[in-house]
Formats: sequence, C-alpha cells, structure tokens
Amino acid sequence: MRKFTKSLVLFLISCLGFLIQAFGQTTVNGSVTDPSGNPVEGANVFLVGTYDGASTAADGSFSFESEETGVQTLSISYIGFETLEYAAEVTAMNNLQLKLREDLNALETVVLSAGTFEAGDNSKVSVLKPLDVVTTASALGDFVGALQTLPGTTTVSEDGRLFVRGGDAGETQIFIDGIRVFTPYTPTTNNIPTRGRYSPFLFDGITFSTGGYSAEYGQGLSSVLLLNTIDEPVQNKTDIAIMTVGGSLGHTKLWDKSSVSFNASYINLAPYLVVYPDRNDWDEPFETFAGEAVYRHKIGDGLLKVYTAFDSSNFSLTQEDINLEEGLFFRLKNRNWYTNSSYYKRFDNGWKLDLGGSFTIANTDVTIIDNNIDNTEYSVHAKAKVRKRFNSRFKLAFGAEQFWTDFDENFNNPDVNVDYGFNNNISAAFAESDIIFSKKFAVKVGLRGEYTQANDRFSIAPRVSSAYKTGKHSQLSLAYGNFYQQVGNDFLKFSPGLDPQMTQHYILNYQFSHEGKIFRAELYRKDYNDLVTFDTEMAGFESQFGNAGDGYAQGFDLFWRDNTSIKNLDYWVSYSYLDTERQYQNFPTAATPNFANTHNLSVVTKLWVDKLKSQLGWSYQYGSGRTYTDLNRPGFLQEKTKDFHSLSFNWAYLIDQQKILYFSVNNMLGFRNVNGYQYANTPNANGQFDRRALRPAADQFFFVGFFWTISDDGTDNQLDNL
Repeated sequence: MRKFTKSLVLFLISCLGFLIQAFGQTTVNGSVTDPSGNPVEGANVFLVGTYDGASTAADGSFSFESEETGVQTLSISYIGFETLEYAAEVTAMNNLQLKLREDLNALETVVLSAGTFEAGDNSKVSVLKPLDVVTTASALGDFVGALQTLPGTTTVSEDGRLFVRGGDAGETQIFIDGIRVFTPYTPTTNNIPTRGRYSPFLFDGITFSTGGYSAEYGQGLSSVLLLNTIDEPVQNKTDIAIMTVGGSLGHTKLWDKSSVSFNASYINLAPYLVVYPDRNDWDEPFETFAGEAVYRHKIGDGLLKVYTAFDSSNFSLTQEDINLEEGLFFRLKNRNWYTNSSYYKRFDNGWKLDLGGSFTIANTDVTIIDNNIDNTEYSVHAKAKVRKRFNSRFKLAFGAEQFWTDFDENFNNPDVNVDYGFNNNISAAFAESDIIFSKKFAVKVGLRGEYTQANDRFSIAPRVSSAYKTGKHSQLSLAYGNFYQQVGNDFLKFSPGLDPQMTQHYILNYQFSHEGKIFRAELYRKDYNDLVTFDTEMAGFESQFGNAGDGYAQGFDLFWRDNTSIKNLDYWVSYSYLDTERQYQNFPTAATPNFANTHNLSVVTKLWVDKLKSQLGWSYQYGSGRTYTDLNRPGFLQEKTKDFHSLSFNWAYLIDQQKILYFSVNNMLGFRNVNGYQYANTPNANGQFDRRALRPAADQFFFVGFFWTISDDGTDNQLDNL
C-alpha cells in the first residue's frame, strides 16, 4: 500500500509539473508580408535575447512557443528589407500582422542628383571617372579643362576658369576635402588662359555642382567644385614625367597606419616658345615651380589628412595694344601657399565627426607699364560637422564654419603711392537631412545661415531637393535654393561694406543610367539680386559702389555618354542653351555679359587600340559668338563675335606597362578664333573708331611627354593622370 501511495504521489507531482510547464508557455504567431501585401517566406522571427523563434512558411506565417513573460521585443529580418522590431507583452503576440519595409541601402534606390555631376569610382551614378577628368584631349591634364566639356559650362577660351550657367568665374567655389580654396587658379594676364593650381595626381573623386548644391557649402552664387584627396593609397610608387614644357616627380610611401604622397613640377615655356613662338613679345616666358604633398594617418577609427601646396610663378611680356604704339608691358610674380587639414572620426553610437581647416598666403606683384600693384591675401577657413545615418531612411548633418580674410594692396607709380585693403569675416551654420520615403522618392532639406561682419548682415538660405524614380533606371529631380556670396577682392578693397550678392536656383532634372549609358536633361532658372554696381569706367577709389544690380540666367543642358555600344570606344556629348541678361558693375542697361554665349557643344571620344597599345582621344568644342560693344554703332554689347571652334587630339602609347609616351595638340585644324575686339580711344579722320581682333596668343598648342611609373605591383601607370 505504501509503495502504491508513493508511486501515485510521484505521478501526480510529475503531472502537476507538466501542467505548470504547459500553462507557463505562450504561443507567438502571426504572418509577415512585404509592402505590397505579398507573403515573405524564410524571414527570421525571434524574441531578442532568447533562442525562441522560427522561420516564416510559404504563406508568410510563423508560430513558436516561449516561456518568456512580460514585455519582450520580437525581431523580424529578411534580406532586402529593414529589420522590424515589435515590442509588446508576450501574451499579446498572437495573430500578428507584420509588414516589412524595403531596405533603402540597395543600389537601385533613388539618388538626389539635380545639378550635380559625380566623378568618382564610389559614386552610384558617375558621369565621369577620375580617369576621364585628365584624359580629355582638350584639357592638357587640367581638371578644370576637362570639366569645361560638361553641360552648363561656357567656352571662354582666353580665361581658362569655370563659367557656369551665366555666372562669371568668381561665382564658382572650389573645395578640397570639404575646405575652401581661396586662390584656386594661377594668375595670368589678358588673353592668356589660366590653369587650376592643383594637379589631379592626388585626387580620386570630384563632384561638380552646376547649381542647387548642398547647404553645407556657401559663398558660391553659381556652383561648387568639390575635390577629394585619396584616403588610402594601395602601394608604394614613384612617378616621373619629362615634358616639352618641363618635368615632374611624384612619390607615394606607405606604412602600417600612415602614408605620404608628394608631387613636384617645374614648368618653363622658354624652350617651347623658341620652336613655336606666339603673338606676344616675351621678355621672361612663363616659369613656375609647384609642389604638393598629402600626409595621412589612421587614429583608431579616424583618419587625419594634411594637404599642402606651394607654387611660385613669374613672367613678363609686351602685348599688342591699339592705343599704345610700343605695346603694353606687363610683369607678374606670384607666390601661393595653401595648407589644408581634415580629420574624421566614427563613434560607436553611429555619429561621425568631421573637422577641417585651411590657411592661405598669396602674394602677387604686378607691373603694368610704370604702375606697380603689390597685394597680399591671408585667408583662413575652419569647419566642424557632425552627421549620422539613423537608418536607411533618414540622415542628418549639421555644423558650423568660419571664414577670415585679410587683404592688403599697395599701388604706386611716379606720381602716386597708396595703401588700401579690407578685413572680412564670415560666420556660418548649416543643417541638412536626407529623408528617403521609399526606393522611389527621397527629399533633401537644408538651411544655411551666414553672418558677414563687415556690413553686419545676416542671411538665411533655405535649400531643398527631391527625386522620384520613374523607372528601374531613370528618375526625375527637383531642386530649389537661395545662395549668397560676398563680392570679390577687386571691389571689396575699394568698398569693404558691400552686401553679399544673392541668387535663387530652380532646377528640374531627368536622368537615365543603365549598362554604361547615361542621359541627363536639365532645365534651370537663376534670379540674381544685390549684384555690385559702380559708376566709373573702372572700379576705383572715386567710384560710387552699391548693390543695385540684378539679372537672370535660364536654359537647359543635355548630356549623353555611352561606353558599351562599340568595343573599346567611350564617348560623351554635351549641349547647353543659355539665355541670360544682367545689369551690374558699370552696365548702362541690362545686357548679356561678354563671358556668356547662347550655345555650347562638346563631343569627347576615347578609343583604345589593342594593336597599337594606344589610347586615342578627340575633343571638339563649339561656342556661339559672345557679345561685344561696337563703338561705331549705337548700343551696348550689341554685337557678337564669330562662333568658336576647336578640335583637339591626344595619343597615349604604352611603351611597356609602366612607360607611356604621350602627345597632344589643341585646335589641330587651326581655327582662327576671335575672343573679342579692342577699339581705339579716339576716332580716326573719318570719325570711325579703329579696332583690332583679340586673337588667342597661339592658335595651337603642342605637347609631348614621357611618363614612367615604378610601383610595387609592376603594373601601375600614369594613364590615370594624363
């Protein structure tokens, strides 16, 4: 009897334990669907911090048991979708209807791109690659020259700087690693084009915004050009170049956590001019020495980069002048030092910090006949930005920056000696967010505020852009924004209290990209206000300055690129239509300025020929006539020059994998282009003003170079930099 009683008790206890366990478990169940309501099979569903979970069946359903109690978090994940987390009492987790959202990190997500051209291997949609920027036949290794083949730019061959959508060259600002470059071009004189100071040797990415750019960047009315130095070089190498105009030497050295790259060059046109003299009477042909270096050092999850560039140039010449029988004597000496430091750091909580600063010293000494002008500019830019990607649908960035400029100039001749200049400090703050509603629709919203100390002026600049995906490979974009820029040194030195100038941008963009083919079409409108005005023939101390100018620029740009239809052939075609007028500076009436033309066309081709071990390139540029004032007829800027044409050719021949022989010629057909006309100050005996055509200093330019690379892998070469 005792044995039976004991067995019964044990049986009852085990049954009670089973019942307690059974009643202590909770069934978690439901179904998982995609945004369209279709079931998701194979999704991983589990309670966070436990082993309790299951995978969804073909109908999207799931069910599992759990002993957990209280509020728990249910996680649902599947490739291509955002991870969904649902928090509730476990007992309430039944018959759940859970809908996943698409993971917008996928490549096919819409891209905010109105007004922006990317040139970087890491970009989702790159209309150019780093290789393209410097292998364009007409560019002669100058990244600015290559960008002049893109839509939105105007052909101003005698200047060499970027003129974008009806804006003058001063309306485009250049940044290196997000930090402002105050003196991006080498100084020159009339009718001799300048070049960008900085070699493409040290850059791996370029973003060229022809309008509607980010709130992070200011002080540019028309556009910004962003240059990014290489973060991590892949190998040790040395680059040697011997050219008809000089030579260069570059080297990159890698260590465990740091690296350094430098590039030095010497250019002297004297030997070239002996063989191919131009229309100028040179006393001292153009000569320059330039050096650049980048030091990089990894600090934990962060990277410090220090970029330094120095150049010194000088020349003197006498140019033809219709009003001076002996010609116009001009001498220039320039020294420029630019240092740029940047640091970024990733934190464990997802925030990223970007710090940067630059310092510029630029000294220019100019002599025009017997007038001497010596100026020195000290400029500083400091910037801090924090940013975070909260998820695939929302990004936030905000920051602040400060600009300081101290400019001093001395003018003297046998009768006058005077000093003048200005100090200009600008403080700015910005905030911007990307909101991605779906793979088809995204919005960027930004706000920028700037305070200019010289005139105690505060400006607010809202900016917004959006993009909608119209198909698997196409999208529409819209952009609007206000943009402010302090006036240039040529005016501030006489009137430091001038207000910033302002534009409003409106942009509509369509873009198609698929399998090596890109098509872009863009409509735009720019409204100018507060442009600088003065009442004398030349800006000077006696001028009455103001901000009474205004104007507009409108038009459309087209771009087509194809590198897959024909084997080994890559080409792009750019066309721009521009309608613009402005009344500013000393204009007596509203008119199209002489740096703007109505039609611009560029056709660039690159062909690789295996049998010749060569890359052949052609670049054709066309620009319709630009305005000038005919003093023998009534009106202002009422005439136009003849159209501009230029066909350039280059040939890169691989002697072996690391040695290249390079040849190029600009305007190979010798088109006799005219940049404008100079008129006599007084009429002749017939009452007419004589004139002379302003022709380029040389109709053609020939270049030959030998480039040799010595690298760890034995295969790298400088074709990327030609």
